[in-house]
Amino acid sequence: MAQINYYSVEGLQKLKDELHQMKTVQRPAISNQIAEARDKGDLSENAEYDAAKEAQGILEMKIAKLEAIVSNARLIDDSNIDTSKVFILSKVKIKNVANGMTMDYTLVAENEANLKEKKISVESPIGKGLLGKSVGDIADVQTPNGIIKFEILEIGR
Repeated sequence: MAQINYYSVEGLQKLKDELHQMKTVQRPAISNQIAEARDKGDLSENAEYDAAKEAQGILEMKIAKLEAIVSNARLIDDSNIDTSKVFILSKVKIKNVANGMTMDYTLVAENEANLKEKKISVESPIGKGLLGKSVGDIADVQTPNGIIKFEILEIGR
């Protein structure tokens, strides 16, 4: 049975755009490489042809995998997210109790996590620690360096 993953609208669109790129740009480019290599003659000793065929096989596997992910994707409706507790797609402002440093994160599905965009996975240690907490709660987050306490300052969407 295929695994169902949950995505925001932007996350799912990003996957669809990547799939479109593979099908409309990369696939024809590899087909052209194969045709050019085939035109060079003897295929039994043609390294360019072998490399292009291998690249085609890898690309087709990636396309099939991405198609399966997209077909089993489910959108998360963020219009009715409860902001009294931390859930997926919640934007949270947290404070490290030990050093007073504050951070803003959006909790997202594992496959949409991107620290540069301040999106952390609900499967990450911080994400797991924050889920279900309310403003004012202290979340004990298990890290490799021990337990870190974070205070929930704000919850938004």
